[in-house]
Amino acid sequence: MLVPNGERIRRSTGVESKALAQEFHDKLKVEAWRISKLGEKPRHTWNEAVVRWLKEQSHKATIDEDKTKLRWMDRFLRDKSLDTINRAAVDRLTEARQAEGLSNATVNRTLEVLRAILRKCEQDWEWLEKAPKIRMLKEPTRRIRFLTRDEAQRLLAELPPHLADMAAFSLATGLRASNVSGLEWSQIDMERRVAWIHADQAKARRAIPVPLNSEALGVIRKNAGVHATHVFSYHGKPIVQVSTKAWYAALKRAGIEDFRWHDLRHTWASWHVQSGTPLFALQEMGGWESAEMVRRYAHLAADHLAPYAERLGTLWGATSALIDTNLAQTPKEKRPSAS
Repeated sequence: MLVPNGERIRRSTGVESKALAQEFHDKLKVEAWRISKLGEKPRHTWNEAVVRWLKEQSHKATIDEDKTKLRWMDRFLRDKSLDTINRAAVDRLTEARQAEGLSNATVNRTLEVLRAILRKCEQDWEWLEKAPKIRMLKEPTRRIRFLTRDEAQRLLAELPPHLADMAAFSLATGLRASNVSGLEWSQIDMERRVAWIHADQAKARRAIPVPLNSEALGVIRKNAGVHATHVFSYHGKPIVQVSTKAWYAALKRAGIEDFRWHDLRHTWASWHVQSGTPLFALQEMGGWESAEMVRRYAHLAADHLAPYAERLGTLWGATSALIDTNLAQTPKEKRPSAS
């Protein structure tokens, strides 16, 4: 179809009926005329928005996860004009996600992608006059799960050797599972006792320097020469998955509940804070993008608050001494009864 500005538009009608196809053609022609002659903004579809958003966000570390969420949303929003995606449409999508038995947190991760795209449509691309407000579901505050050193030793003892080495390395460095499983010999300098995660491997897309302590170096030396390119391998191949049946079986034998592989990173961070590592240093070592993400460990370091807590102890001591003095000066018959 040729539009008034000479541009040819090709678009599938998605119908088999010639009458409906002609109706769709005429509708597009009217819209094109209004855009060309009256200066109205063109209407864009959800499909167009998804394609543009994926191109702009292709650098994201979690882009594959986002694609999975978008494929799920496609059955609700496919071919819809952006201006028809209103609060009711969002509510239907939310309810459908909840009906699958997913947690509020998982539903929210889908809604966050939807919100990000619609905000782009409104604020950056000017494809929408106003995006619908998307309310996130309430999520329970999840406590930080970390192991004691005794629990960690029990777990390592129960894991098969290849997973035990990776878990021990994670506890020593705090690296995410993908960074540990994908670690190559070319990323390690034993002489300087340092490894590094390239920017395209990091979640925040910034390179991470990884200082190697004695425990980490010990694990690396143990695996030297086992695989040509990767530090960690199993039966001659790089390891892809860590949360396996062997992992869950080891947790059960060790008597450890409610613990994920990612919680090894929380354990590493918690141990650091408890040992006095400043939060700013922990942020750099862990590759966190914001200080807010590190502050969740702050409650584990209360040493700097001890002097303030002791002030109350001193006050209580002085008060107790004064009470004892007054009591000693009071005749026995006038002292308050203990009953």
